[in-house]
Amino acid sequence: MNVATHDRAGRSTALYVVLFVLAALVALSSMTVGAGSLADEGLRETLLSLRGARLAASFLAGAALAVGGVVVQGLLRNPLASPSILGTTAGAALGGQLVLLALPFVALPVRSEMAVPIGCLLGALLSLLTLLALLRHTNDAVTLLLTGFVLSSLFLALGSFVTSLAQNDWELGRAVVAFSLGGVSSAGTDHVLFALPLVVAGIGAAFGWGKALDLLLSGEEEARSLGVDVPRLRWWSAVWVATLVAAAVSLGGNVSFVGLVVPHVLRPFAGWSHRRLVPAAALGGGIFLAACDVITRAIPSHGEIPLGVVTGLVGAPLFLFLLLRQRRAELLRG
Repeated sequence: MNVATHDRAGRSTALYVVLFVLAALVALSSMTVGAGSLADEGLRETLLSLRGARLAASFLAGAALAVGGVVVQGLLRNPLASPSILGTTAGAALGGQLVLLALPFVALPVRSEMAVPIGCLLGALLSLLTLLALLRHTNDAVTLLLTGFVLSSLFLALGSFVTSLAQNDWELGRAVVAFSLGGVSSAGTDHVLFALPLVVAGIGAAFGWGKALDLLLSGEEEARSLGVDVPRLRWWSAVWVATLVAAAVSLGGNVSFVGLVVPHVLRPFAGWSHRRLVPAAALGGGIFLAACDVITRAIPSHGEIPLGVVTGLVGAPLFLFLLLRQRRAELLRG
């Protein structure tokens, strides 16, 4: 083993040690922070159950969004890309909002608590099918980026329209707005069990496509010369990103910056190899969102701060700091 390989292996081991320690600390905080005391024997079992579901939901959603970010950034060869760029995040959120709007008026063939997650999945799949239909005659990455951006804007506008319609009923309007701002306070065991296979399948697929994504980083022509079927890779990457996003939105609503910030933070330590970056991003994304959920409960207020607000307040300054540090390092090298 040469020095560079040994150093890379050492950094990777240190990274996972840090991530597992942080995961344990966040899990402990998540189980102990919040309204109600575990010292109360009458409430202890209920609190542990509720907080355990929140921890699992936030961790799964964060892992899904972070891995989705890794895949999109590799697919577009752009570290500034995020899962929302394909329009699936806005599509999944719109699906959940439409279900919330319909629940008081339509008898759905599923249990009410599972209607919103299923709506998120259908919304993400519909947005994905729309994207792929519009791109069926082209394989250009820039066209994919622009089409996804336009679809995202359209779905966000439709979501705002749904929110305005919901304001006629105070409770319904409050539920739609809360979903739009993000949060895992209403996530239960059923929601976690619904999302778990989607997240596991999406992360497994991202890991499996890792070598092909590594080759794509060198350019499409070189990837093709090395045997990568670029159109197939792009199609399946979009499918699995949509699956991960649907699972994340079904658990935590519309939260931002996870898929953008977490890969940025981890890449200097894990490197650009997707086989190393995907597992690290899954852990890092789960830790980040679970920690943000703890913050929503720890901030003194009359009600919980929406999870999407906290991820934005934490993620945006962190991303700007990382971006400025990277730009400064590039200037120094130049």
